[in-house]
Amino acid sequence: MIVTLNNFLRAGLISVLLLALPARAASDAPLLPEDAVALALAHSPALAARQSRADAMAAVPSQVGTMPDPTLSLNAINFPTDTFSSSQEAMTQQQIGIGLTLPFPGKLDLREQAADNEAQAAGQDVAEQRLMLARNVRSAWWNLFYLGRALDIVSRNQALLRQLNTIAETRYRTGQGMQSDVLLAQVELSKLLDRELALNTARHHQTVRLNALLGRAVATPVNLPREAATELPPIEDAATFLKLAQANRPLLASRRKLVEAAEARRGLAEKDYYPDFKLGMAYGFRNGNNLDGSSRADFATVTLGINLPLFAGSRQDKAVAQRHAERQQQEYELQDSQLQVGAQIEQALAEYHSAHNQTALFKTGLIPQAQQSVSAMRAAYQVNKVDFLNLVRAQITLYNYETQYWKALSGGWQALANLQAAVGVPLPATKENMHETQ
Repeated sequence: MIVTLNNFLRAGLISVLLLALPARAASDAPLLPEDAVALALAHSPALAARQSRADAMAAVPSQVGTMPDPTLSLNAINFPTDTFSSSQEAMTQQQIGIGLTLPFPGKLDLREQAADNEAQAAGQDVAEQRLMLARNVRSAWWNLFYLGRALDIVSRNQALLRQLNTIAETRYRTGQGMQSDVLLAQVELSKLLDRELALNTARHHQTVRLNALLGRAVATPVNLPREAATELPPIEDAATFLKLAQANRPLLASRRKLVEAAEARRGLAEKDYYPDFKLGMAYGFRNGNNLDGSSRADFATVTLGINLPLFAGSRQDKAVAQRHAERQQQEYELQDSQLQVGAQIEQALAEYHSAHNQTALFKTGLIPQAQQSVSAMRAAYQVNKVDFLNLVRAQITLYNYETQYWKALSGGWQALANLQAAVGVPLPATKENMHETQ
């Protein structure tokens, strides 16, 4: 029985471990850029707050476009204070009435129109926030990816410099080299160590930033792919992107809706020169008899009131001027946003083309040439045909080129992320293919 129980417990433990393996494997999967964007869009508190604001504003139009609630009144009128009898005086009555405020025709429609445009602008603000969040996530992701590659290059160069240091020490001990070569190698190793410390600090900062954008604990480990797409795709010219932005950028759509809202409020201010109406109806019940013995008749009352714009110069005129200025403000802000979007597109394109040219230059020219130079100098150093200083300089040059290549590639993808955010729609042929975990 004990053996059976032990076997059962072992089987249960193994089952639990097997069930846990897929979940752990999923959590250890490399975080791709699009996965990071999806996480941020699903868990960002800032985006959720903006969406809640838009939801709240969407509930406003029907409120301001609905007629005011009627009022019910119950009145005791003309009761004598000596007896408070309802039948003593002929004018005493118990009255029930209903009143209703009727805004001048067109006012409710304009209020609803203004609120609806503002609600639509708030909805576009949510879309704009999503674009900016996706851009920031991609930027942080690519910065983090670059820092990982830079640390790999530092580690590889540290190993190479240690080898050179060992060679220099051996040659110095055998009288074939100089002590300055050993000291130079040690100085360069110390520089790489300092660079490694700086890169690790920068990677920690980027990890914290990325986790904050993803809406999760800032100390959460981030596992990135080891390799990235090294071919930056061809893209269209600025005119094409400007046209796309005019049609698709949520920021511009929001500004246009705010212009329409300001126009509706200006029209509403002009309507305020016209009066609103207050309509009332009441029925008064009387007790007692007339002098001839007949029962007293009840009273019916109808009232109609209007507000008189007697102070139009200091109220309505000023309100119209205010709304006119507010509309101009929204027009100017729309124009400014259009200029800013154009500048963003031009800047992103310039950064992208620069990165595209740099990566091609490093990949096909500078890095292969530097690698050949290091190999040749290392062989020549072994036979005393090249001094140690030139060999170290060649190795440092290769290190700098490799680091600059990954920085340029990362910058190119970040420029595409900025361009996509500026345009407002996904760009064709810009999928970032990733594989192999870091």
